[in-house]
Amino acid sequence: MLRGTLLYLANQERIRHFVTHNRLARGSARRFVAGETLEEALQATRTLNQSGLSVSLDHLGENVSDAAEAGSAANDYILILDAIKQSSLNANISIKLTALGLDIDNAICEANVRRVLDRAKSYGIFVRVDMEGSAYTERTLEMVARLRQDYEEVGTVIQSCLYRSPKDIERLIASQTRVRLVKGAYKEPPEIAYPHKADVDRSYEQLMRQLLAHGKYPAIATHDQHMIQSARAFAADNHIDKTRFEFQMLYGIRRDLQKQLVNEGYNVRVYVPYGTQWYPYLTRRMAERPANLLFVMSNAARG
Repeated sequence: MLRGTLLYLANQERIRHFVTHNRLARGSARRFVAGETLEEALQATRTLNQSGLSVSLDHLGENVSDAAEAGSAANDYILILDAIKQSSLNANISIKLTALGLDIDNAICEANVRRVLDRAKSYGIFVRVDMEGSAYTERTLEMVARLRQDYEEVGTVIQSCLYRSPKDIERLIASQTRVRLVKGAYKEPPEIAYPHKADVDRSYEQLMRQLLAHGKYPAIATHDQHMIQSARAFAADNHIDKTRFEFQMLYGIRRDLQKQLVNEGYNVRVYVPYGTQWYPYLTRRMAERPANLLFVMSNAARG
């Protein structure tokens, strides 16, 4: 019930307007969103890099309504790539296809993505194509497959909540496409997704082991200590070197665990979101599982 309520709130414009203009709410969000400007996100990246953490920068925004907005989003991503290169930061970027025009026209979207990837390729920076709701899953994977023919350093995301994910993982492993594995942050119908957390977790662990054994530098994105320990044990038992994969966590959550893993020699990347459209991002993170709301409250209380 809590998950459904939070996902409902994520799409309510009146509530979004109130929260994003409320001083207390904005202050609380800053724990988990690096800021509203690129410079604030770059400063957060510098701080994380100094602690041995790499970064994936995400300029928040999605579902643009016209070609000009999509082109502007591509320009913004290119500016981020320029800033990473100029500042010599240990960072890559995550992009959303709906921000680049997927709802408008596939050709417009792909042209925008290719502009971003051309710049990233010139700098040797990896680009992750984020996975959005299930309505976009097939189109996203089809586009990534086409892009992989021309760009080595582009990857995507798979959600363990979807029934289709094992077959998608097999195809991505076969094409040596880098995958970030997540549980899933969107409300999906039971016809296509596991409705119960235990099943989502079971699927996550199975896919995680498959990626660790056969994938190309997979990203294990979770704050679940049981899942992290399972990944570590599987890697050790199968002689999978720590350099062959990375853990990923969200900005502002489980900083203690991030530092612990780095100190133990694991690669850890922090997903750093920024921008004015932070409200739907934050509510979806809380809706992923009820424990995330407790993470937020406990982290906020610790300051």
